[in-house]
Amino acid sequence: MKKTLLFSAMLLTAMNFAMPSAQAAGRVKARGAHANAEGGVTAGGASAVRGQNGGSAAGARGVVTDGHGNATAASGGVARGPNGGVAARAGTTSAGSDGSVAHQSGFAARGANGGTATSQGGFTRNADGTASGARNTTAHGANGSSYTGSTTGSTGNGVDHHTDATGANGTHYVGDTSAQKGQGVNHTGTCTNAAGDVIDCHQ
Repeated sequence: MKKTLLFSAMLLTAMNFAMPSAQAAGRVKARGAHANAEGGVTAGGASAVRGQNGGSAAGARGVVTDGHGNATAASGGVARGPNGGVAARAGTTSAGSDGSVAHQSGFAARGANGGTATSQGGFTRNADGTASGARNTTAHGANGSSYTGSTTGSTGNGVDHHTDATGANGTHYVGDTSAQKGQGVNHTGTCTNAAGDVIDCHQ
């Protein structure tokens, strides 16, 4: 865990250094690799670009191994449009010599019109092959609409998804979907109008 956090911080630092250079030169790239004290390799790269219209983007990625079959990879990026919209993402993946894998990632975005969206989640695969994961996503429109979605799943328990959405006109939808091997897919959903009265979701 400490290695993952440290490595992510290194990537963000590289991005921060890359952006000013790109603003001055239009485009910049850097990469490198070296043996580390744990008997593995540390490698990574960063790049950034700035367009003539004022948009810009920067990203970095890399990997650390320890020479014993364990590895951690991380990447991140940020982009800004000339109209003021901005988006950023980051993710890390760790693989163990025992076959285990863990992944975490997320993004956040804000549109020029004020709308926002975020998502974060990940999954874990254990050495015995069992797995579990979850992701949560939210969005808010500039017109007052909103969306919240959450998905969870694990070996033997299938996948469950919950949705809660509200339209700009006040209509509201809540739905749940579950899927499990041998049991098929089940779905329930309810829609209401701005007054809270139940309405046909297909209107």
